[in-house]
Amino acid sequence: MGNNVQSAITPKRAEDYPNWYQQVIKASDLAERSPVRGCMVIKPWGYALWENIVRVLDDMFKATGVKNAYFPLFIPLSFLEKEAAHVEGFAKECAVVTHHRLEKGSDGALVPAGALTEPLVVRPTSETIIGDSFSKWISSYRDLPVLINQWANVVRWEMRTRLFLRTSEFLWQEGHTAHATSEEAVERTKQMLDVYAKMAEDYLAMPVIRGSKTAAERFPGAVDTYCIEAMMQDCKAMQAGTSHFLGQNFARASEIRFQTASETEDYVWTTSWGSSTRLIGGVIMTHGDDDGIILPPKIASAHVVLLPIIRKSDDREKVMAYTENLAGQLREIYYHHRKLVVEIDNRDIGGARGWDWIKKGIPLRVEIGPRDIARDSVYVGRRDKAHNEKISLNRDQFVGEISNILDEIQNSLFMRAQKFSKEHTLSFDDRKAFYDFFTPKSSQKPEIHGGFASSPWCGKEACELKIKDELGVTIRCLPFEQENNKDSCICCGKPGIIRAVFAKAY
Repeated sequence: MGNNVQSAITPKRAEDYPNWYQQVIKASDLAERSPVRGCMVIKPWGYALWENIVRVLDDMFKATGVKNAYFPLFIPLSFLEKEAAHVEGFAKECAVVTHHRLEKGSDGALVPAGALTEPLVVRPTSETIIGDSFSKWISSYRDLPVLINQWANVVRWEMRTRLFLRTSEFLWQEGHTAHATSEEAVERTKQMLDVYAKMAEDYLAMPVIRGSKTAAERFPGAVDTYCIEAMMQDCKAMQAGTSHFLGQNFARASEIRFQTASETEDYVWTTSWGSSTRLIGGVIMTHGDDDGIILPPKIASAHVVLLPIIRKSDDREKVMAYTENLAGQLREIYYHHRKLVVEIDNRDIGGARGWDWIKKGIPLRVEIGPRDIARDSVYVGRRDKAHNEKISLNRDQFVGEISNILDEIQNSLFMRAQKFSKEHTLSFDDRKAFYDFFTPKSSQKPEIHGGFASSPWCGKEACELKIKDELGVTIRCLPFEQENNKDSCICCGKPGIIRAVFAKAY
């Protein structure tokens, strides 16, 4: 993150990370703010990225027996009121529809006319309305399990918004399942967390920590919430996916009963789990550099851009024919269950053309000029390497090895992110060292500091809230993989019962 080398993005990460993030989104043409407060327009380059994430996750879900369905955007207010902790947890974020029909007022302006009999909440999450359907679908143990997912938009009325990370409306998937036993529901909850972890690490090249949330950080109404947490390059945590064991809480609220195999009546055990377009924000902040975003090849909007070099008009026909022929050849190659996506950019804008694609994060840039054609070769630049580090490859060699090259980029991004995460994940048993870790060394200059702190915790919410109030640091998770812990709570000094991962977070 040196400051002396000129970069495509201003400011650089080390100078102003939040502004850098916004400038990367703008420069890469992923999204823009909309006229609607707190909402965004996802542009084609960004939406293609989301489509690839959707495709991978959808296949993973279906491989576990999950089926897709769709449920209403509007939820009767009375549905949310059925589960007390749930409505309390989401009340401040709800957008509510109270009227229907518009008519002209006395001044000619359009005004809402008819008041609804019951207010409708614009879906913040769908446990309650899907629970209503489950109560109609399930009557016997023979109907179980029910494994449902929906791809949808949700609305949570955020006060402070940031593109992809926190917007008033965002795209996501939410899975909802019902089971005959608690054990089966818990197993499903953990299984779906493993799906999210595989997506994050194998496709987004984003290392994660698996763990459970504390009661204070748990999904409203859940018995347990499991999560994956990833470290961004400003050393803050981003929650990349959650899976909730809901026990029988929502089943009782929605009256989802079933006849057991022993002919008694019981409530089902339910789960829910979700991930969203926030993952795109995670990709930006995990891999982006001072020249823009870097897209992991497995989910990249496109894999390669061909850049024909035409300096004389006489060369145009020959160069474009060669370029089009190579594009057709590449487009027949499968890379991780989808054909290579190839862009051709023949704009006559000089060096700005290559920089546009660097900022957009495309994995491979391929220059093709008359001299390259004469040697039947191409000039290749990789996004995970310096912009001026290019190599000449024989065309057949390039075509034959492109999948391996893309895998190399994918792996290098993961290894780089993993190295960064490990370097900024430290164990602290001393309270002063812990506080120093999360305290900026200078109030004058924005800087990247902190990271993940693994420290003993007594299990008391009072200590959790004290650290949050004093440092702005939360317990991100209680890792499944625990170190031996015989030390004192990092806050109160009483015996610790578990090690927790603390961090500042998005």
